Amino acid sequence: MSANLAGLPPRFLRTPEAARFLGLSGRTLEKHRTYGTGPAYRKLGGRVVYAIDDLQAWADRGAVTSTSDPRGAVLPAKRHEPTTLVQSGRHAR
Repeated sequence: MSANLAGLPPRFLRTPEAARFLGLSGRTLEKHRTYGTGPAYRKLGGRVVYAIDDLQAWADRGAVTSTSDPRGAVLPAKRHEPTTLVQSGRHAR
């Protein structure tokens, strides 16, 4: 690593570090990735990495100021039907 890059903070985190950053378990973050409900990620050389800015943006989508606020935009780590199918009354198979 060159000397001028040695002092820079990491731009990308692997799953365990990203999970700690968000206060989640690594398994929960993997489930979010599987169901498409989690933060954006990248595959670099077969490794999954998360940009810190993407993690922060995803967490910020769930921000609310009181319990009476509408639920944030962060979905639980489980399978969800596409919004268009749910709204039209049809169910995905």
